[in-house]
Amino acid sequence: SLPAKLINGGIAGLIGVTCVFPIDLAKTRLQNQQNGQRMYTSMSDCLIKTIRSEGYFGMYRGAAVNLTLVTPEKAIKLAANDFFRHHLSKDGQKLTLLKEMLAGCGAGTCQVIVTTPMEMLKIQLQDAGRIAAQKKLMAAQAQLSSSSVAGAAEPVVETRTTATQITRELLRSKGIAGLYKGLGATLLRDVPFSIVYFPLFANLNKLGQKDPNVKAPFYVSFLSGCVAGSTAAVAVNPCDVIKTRLQSLQRGVNEDTYSGILDCTKKIWQKEGPMAFLKGAYCRALVIAPLFGIAQVVYFIGIAEFLLDMLPKHRA
Repeated sequence: SLPAKLINGGIAGLIGVTCVFPIDLAKTRLQNQQNGQRMYTSMSDCLIKTIRSEGYFGMYRGAAVNLTLVTPEKAIKLAANDFFRHHLSKDGQKLTLLKEMLAGCGAGTCQVIVTTPMEMLKIQLQDAGRIAAQKKLMAAQAQLSSSSVAGAAEPVVETRTTATQITRELLRSKGIAGLYKGLGATLLRDVPFSIVYFPLFANLNKLGQKDPNVKAPFYVSFLSGCVAGSTAAVAVNPCDVIKTRLQSLQRGVNEDTYSGILDCTKKIWQKEGPMAFLKGAYCRALVIAPLFGIAQVVYFIGIAEFLLDMLPKHRA
């Protein structure tokens, strides 16, 4: 049933995000830093520096936005894929690869309704610590190099903003379109991701089914979700880098700004080289693999069906 699908998708999203959010934060910061202004050399270096400067909970900046919106986002994605697969199949016959890809395309298109504003707000909060750390470093370097200035320079204090403040400011200045900045880049990432992910998962999961009418064991669903998720994540990582850059409202010192997808692609290629499009790829694979592995286990086990079935018995 649709309520069960929505509940399953929501539970899966909450569990997955809680487990992998620090890696997602490292991915965002690695993707946003540009040549000449590198604060972090790797995922582990980013997380260590984040804990030292912002504390343990600094790794979860922006998590509240994700935890709030990941439920409808994952629910829409998984339920939409099932919806399109059901309507593309004829009399329960096996879907062709093309139809599986079309179903994934439909799911990816539907989810951006929630994904775009969620990513927009999350990126601002995740990257704020990097920008503040960069400003502090620049101020310290300027103080050391300036021997003519007497006394200590004023410390750089980071002004922390919340998702609510960012939302209000965007709505006041740009309207609802402000929350959907980078919509084109989000579609460019999420639609190909779903086209790759859902058919790959479905076919890998079938390998573990001894009987077509019986669900595969939970560990097969988990491993299938991990493999399909990490493969699709790496495949669309260049689009994710572009999306992250376009959705960042604040820039570090001497960092480029972009007017659109083509301008962003051109500047990254010319100034940072083609390998820049793979920034954060392994982080993204580490995020997506368990996230979708957990999502598929929860979704296919059907926790919601069990809870919904228990309601009448409880009332009785």
